[in-house]
Amino acid sequence: MSPLDRSLVIGPLALSVGQLLLMLSIVIALIIGGWLGRRRKVNVGDSIFNAMLLGVIGARLVFIVQYGESYDTFWSWFDIRDRGFEPLAGLVVALVYLAWRLWRQPHERGPLGTAVISGALTWSLTAGALTLMVSQGASIPSTTLTTLKHDEVTLPTMLSEADRPMVVNLWASWCPPCRREMPVFEQAQQERDDVTFVFVNQGESLSTVSAFLQQESLTLDNVYLDRNNALGHDVGAMAMPTTLYYNADGTLIDTHFGELSRATLDRSLARFNL
Repeated sequence: MSPLDRSLVIGPLALSVGQLLLMLSIVIALIIGGWLGRRRKVNVGDSIFNAMLLGVIGARLVFIVQYGESYDTFWSWFDIRDRGFEPLAGLVVALVYLAWRLWRQPHERGPLGTAVISGALTWSLTAGALTLMVSQGASIPSTTLTTLKHDEVTLPTMLSEADRPMVVNLWASWCPPCRREMPVFEQAQQERDDVTFVFVNQGESLSTVSAFLQQESLTLDNVYLDRNNALGHDVGAMAMPTTLYYNADGTLIDTHFGELSRATLDRSLARFNL
């Protein structure tokens, strides 16, 4: 897993490192913009906030245009818990707004321009340094897992036997987002025989997992136990759900941290180029 995709838990809040760095960059931009704005008696905080908001809206709209057919209802378009965004589109929208703002409000150019550059430099220096730590995609870990029939397996062995891409979902029955996304995985597993779906329960007993599957009427293949959370530790996922996408060679090509929808699952599956 890329350093930016590693998750951190802060009390009840779970965030990826990438999200934390983005928040840090925005805070830096607001601090610099506020400080310079006070000196020049202009307020650039609203411009920065509006750029961020428009960027988020733009990123979501473009994602919906691309994967709208994967959503069951119109209202599900607004459920951003699946983190279905197109970051590049959002960046373009934010930059267009900032360019328009700088053109229309010349007195904001100094403070706002400096704030934006400061935020961009913060992101580049922190995220860029972390990305350089991993020169290539991480390999699938050889963590020993246990089947529901008490046999031991490893993901690399399964991958070599199946000779096809693998989607690995880390979950727990007490995790509400995990429970909500399970039907999505069940449907995908039934429809896609060109991808191996694996469900690795983190830290729960066989009886708990079996009772959950029966209670929810879920029919899932490849459900494994990881009682010591070893796989989560090996891949740097401290919160759930986390979904990892490995190609047939065992190289990590995508990560989804948090709840997903059929749309965000389809987006990641498309990267297998099957």
